[in-house]
Amino acid sequence: MLAQSQDEEQIIARVAALDIGKAEVACCVRVPGPEGSRKRLQEVSTHSTMTRSLTELAHHLLDLGVERVVMEATSDYWKPVFYLLEAHGLDPWLVNARDVKHLPGRPKTDVIDAVWLCKVAERQMLRPSFVPPVPIRQLRDLTRYRIDLVGVRGAEKNRVEKLLEDACIKLSVVASDIFGVSGRAMMAALINGERNPKVLAQMARARMRTKIGALEEAFTGHFDDHHRFLLATMLERVERVDRINADIAAVDAQIEVALAPFAEAAARLDEIPGIGPVA
Repeated sequence: MLAQSQDEEQIIARVAALDIGKAEVACCVRVPGPEGSRKRLQEVSTHSTMTRSLTELAHHLLDLGVERVVMEATSDYWKPVFYLLEAHGLDPWLVNARDVKHLPGRPKTDVIDAVWLCKVAERQMLRPSFVPPVPIRQLRDLTRYRIDLVGVRGAEKNRVEKLLEDACIKLSVVASDIFGVSGRAMMAALINGERNPKVLAQMARARMRTKIGALEEAFTGHFDDHHRFLLATMLERVERVDRINADIAAVDAQIEVALAPFAEAAARLDEIPGIGPVA
């Protein structure tokens, strides 16, 4: 038997939604209407993404008693808006654009899009994405920047190795690090015009001297003026990139400082093979 059911619509009373671009933010606010009325009041406005304008927007939302501010994850443009609203005591929600896209009825223009997003948000049809607290955000910035620095350093060295392979110079087969003292001396000699494999092999230092025969074979190739020009240019870049080592060391030190509040958790994670403070 069917029984009558009375369901009340659960909505967020005071909600705002933002459509964020590089230069402008479209904001829609929806609040309760006059007492005793079931209608909603709505305000749509646009604001600059400059700090002063965003601060004025935050104060306006606070004055209206807004309980939640919803925005889509648009490139990196959401970050300054989210952080500023968060710092002013508001409750910003970052929603995944992929989740929002799947809801039907979405319009195309920015202002109407903000209105639609606000209506969806007030009916609690959205879920927030995880945005870590400030200490974790700062730590993540450091570790991601370190990854970029290591990537730049590796990319430049890989170009040199590929160039030598193109010239059939198999130095990387014999030397574990072609950018050690011996490898750099040999590549400098190639740039200066030396082509004799025996002379190049004799430039080996320390443990590399046990591989003289293999080095002579490795330098038997067809290194020409085209390769010489490219290698000289690449090595100049590698020398500049080598300074990144100091930058990486500085970032490592800052990561250690940022990790200090999470020392116990980091120590437990460090017990996992292959996991370290910066890897």
